[in-house]
Amino acid sequence: MSVQAQPLTLHINGNAIQVAPGTTVAAAMALASMPVTRISVSGQPRTPVCGMGICQECRVRINGRVCLACQTLCAMGMQVECS
Repeated sequence: MSVQAQPLTLHINGNAIQVAPGTTVAAAMALASMPVTRISVSGQPRTPVCGMGICQECRVRINGRVCLACQTLCAMGMQVECS
């Protein structure tokens, strides 16, 4: 018999999102139809590109610290801010 893990609740720009454990912040943002992680200096919206932390396009603020959304797993109560 398999045991299903309880979903995690995090907040992206103040919106509560529920995801399965093991979900990255970038995936949670895509699932929530909020893929824009930041605005470039030229005013263009940026989204994750490489999915492995090299492109740096997925930078967001998580609990007050700048992190890569594609490399960060969601945690209960996490606060994600995108610019």
